Amino acid sequence: MVIGILYREELKEYDFGEGHPFRGDRYEIFPKFLRENLPEDDNYRILKAEWATEEDLALICTKEYIDFTENEFLKSAKSYYKAIRLGLTLPFTTHRFFSVGDNFVGENHGNLPRAARLIVGQMKQAVDLIQTNKFKKAVSIGGGMHHASEDYGDGFCIYNDVAFGAKYLIEKYDLERILILDTDAHAGNGVQSGKVASGTCGYFYEDPKVLFIDIHQDPRTLYPGKGFVEEIGEGKGKGFTVNCPLWPETGWDSYQYIFEEVIFPLTEEFQPQMILRNGGTDPYWNDTLTQLGLTIADFRKIGENVREMAKICGGKEIDMIGSGYKKEAIGPGWLSLICGLAGSKIKIDEPEPVPKRYLKDPCYQDTKDMVKELKRNLKDYWRCMAE
Repeated sequence: MVIGILYREELKEYDFGEGHPFRGDRYEIFPKFLRENLPEDDNYRILKAEWATEEDLALICTKEYIDFTENEFLKSAKSYYKAIRLGLTLPFTTHRFFSVGDNFVGENHGNLPRAARLIVGQMKQAVDLIQTNKFKKAVSIGGGMHHASEDYGDGFCIYNDVAFGAKYLIEKYDLERILILDTDAHAGNGVQSGKVASGTCGYFYEDPKVLFIDIHQDPRTLYPGKGFVEEIGEGKGKGFTVNCPLWPETGWDSYQYIFEEVIFPLTEEFQPQMILRNGGTDPYWNDTLTQLGLTIADFRKIGENVREMAKICGGKEIDMIGSGYKKEAIGPGWLSLICGLAGSKIKIDEPEPVPKRYLKDPCYQDTKDMVKELKRNLKDYWRCMAE
């Protein structure tokens, strides 16, 4: 299956600089690994998107936030970095628009706002390519900025391309049923509800047009502290947010159980017109920021399951792949996801020996208990959850 891969070199500008865990070299590591292991030929096409316009960004952000991000963010963040080095505590206006972690911009950082607009531009092109039947599946390299909200940047995320994709599908193409599957190790608080600085509800917590399913590490053990099983939406959107929190070191058996008991049945009942999936390799067993237990081979299985899900909407699916903080896992892990999605059978080796404790899921029973509670919370909204 030929898939479209949205990528261009300028993505490497999404780089917070020295001392920060999110560096732009991931956008050099992956293309190199891709070229060395899978020829373009009939497997994929590398496509270049244009940067999102201010009109595009207005679909997901307030004008005040866009203006600050484009004109003031880097200057203010640099001042914040200098203050840290000098041991000073100073009030910076970035605190109104960005979390402290995103205020930190080290030496040799990139042009983050410009790269963030490119990521949104890639999502826009991915939607257009699929909705005009040029491709069945598209992958946005660097996508999945699921922590950002309409007036606040959070968790290394500036503009929320996941939310843009769903909003754009609804506004331009009149879609009424979009399924977002988030497999990033962190809960997608910006996509879900993520109370924004204005105190209003986030993008889709009250929207029945978007079914948001999120598999992530338990929020009691990892940022952003949201994504519990009782968070199921509000108003007309109640039941359309589905959180699946996992204990640290959870392995593939739990993921497959969730696919079979929750994701596949909900997909069948919801009948999505498009599937959006985001998440890179931060559920990897040796990631430097998270504590889940997936191997490189398991990422292929995620892709395979998503390919199976997409059959219900004619194969239409967009993948956003950007996370992961173990450099050695980025190339093989991202490619493993893509190969699973595309049905490619090429062999991808583990970059390091996998400890025996990750070969058998130590948290399987905990996951079964979580799913039981989740179904109790959702049974009034979905027939498949009441069975």
